[in-house]
Amino acid sequence: MTIFVDMDDVIADTYGKHIELYNLEHKQDLKLNTITSGEVWQNVPETHQASIGKHAYQLGFFRNLNPIKDSIQVMEALYAKHEVYIATAATQFPNSLKEKSDWLDEHMPFITWQHRIMCGDKFILNGDVLIDDRTYNLEKFQGDTLLFNSPHNVNDSGYKRVATWLEIAELYL
Repeated sequence: MTIFVDMDDVIADTYGKHIELYNLEHKQDLKLNTITSGEVWQNVPETHQASIGKHAYQLGFFRNLNPIKDSIQVMEALYAKHEVYIATAATQFPNSLKEKSDWLDEHMPFITWQHRIMCGDKFILNGDVLIDDRTYNLEKFQGDTLLFNSPHNVNDSGYKRVATWLEIAELYL
């Protein structure tokens, strides 16, 4: 099988990094388990919302993300069994291309540069499975899709969902 895997909020915890930076900047105690839906910026006072939009422009933002639980181990097993590619939007923010590549070098060095698709739009992908947290990336994909749970997509429907990497392991290993 050819499997494409998104990075942000699928293998790398972008949502959690926004919360961490927000709490540092505004001396708050926002927690993921208190958010029921929406983007991080939609869950803070209006006067703080603009600061969250600046996070992705900060040097080191994408480089210093934590891996999503169990993603490294399951990805390594998937990579050994299938054709696995990282397919991530990496051109929207000035530092993201290099930082995402460096992140992969550290956390998933088994994914060689030939299996990293750093792109803008994902409509061009052609394979068996796309795992992503954004429905707009899944809409045009011709193969099977998995919507990886995130607070920002809880109200989205029409896609098979997975909440953990262990669920993905059960499906494809």
